[in-house]
Amino acid sequence: MILASQSPRRIELMREAGFDVRIIPADIDETPLEDETPEHLVGRLSRCKAQTVADAYGDPGEIVVAADTVVAIDDEVLGKPSDVDDARRMLRELSGRTNQVATGVCLVVAQRPDISPVNFVEITDVTFFDLTDEEIEAYVASGEPMDKAGAYGIQGTGGRMLVRKIDGDFYNVVGLPIAHVVRALARLEQ
Repeated sequence: MILASQSPRRIELMREAGFDVRIIPADIDETPLEDETPEHLVGRLSRCKAQTVADAYGDPGEIVVAADTVVAIDDEVLGKPSDVDDARRMLRELSGRTNQVATGVCLVVAQRPDISPVNFVEITDVTFFDLTDEEIEAYVASGEPMDKAGAYGIQGTGGRMLVRKIDGDFYNVVGLPIAHVVRALARLEQ
C-alpha cells in the first residue's frame, strides 16, 4: 500500500492502524479553482494525488491512499500561516467561532481501471474558546501553529487548550479520518 502523503500525522495514523505503507508524496498543483468550495477542493486534490501516485509508482493492484485537509471558516480556506503575523490573524479570526475541517480521501487501485476509486470528504466542526491576546501570543510563540492549516493543531499541547468543542471525527482534525479510511479499504478489497 502507498500513502501519497509525507504528513507525519497521517503516516502515524496509518501505521497505528496496522498498515505497512510506502510513503510517496504527490507533487501536484494545489491551487483552488475559482469559486471552489473547501469540500470540493479537498475532494478534487485527494483524487488527483491518488491517481498521480498510482500512475507513476503503483504496482499492479496496489492501493494508493491520498488525503488533503483544509481548515475553513465562512467558506474561506485558511492555509498554513506565512509568518507569525498571519498566524495571529488566523487565530483571532477563529477565536470564539466554529470552523470546519474538511479532509478529502481517495483510494485508487493502481493499474486497475475496472475498479472505481473510492473518494469521500469528512467534515468536522471545531469550536474555539474566546481567545485573549495573551493566549494567542503564547501559542504563536510556541511555534506550534506555523506548519498547520488554520494555524492550529488539535493534537498539540497548545491546540488542545484553544478548542472548546469538536463535533465530528477527532482524527479528521488531526488530518486523516482513519476509521472511515479503514472501512473504505475493507470495501475496496472485497
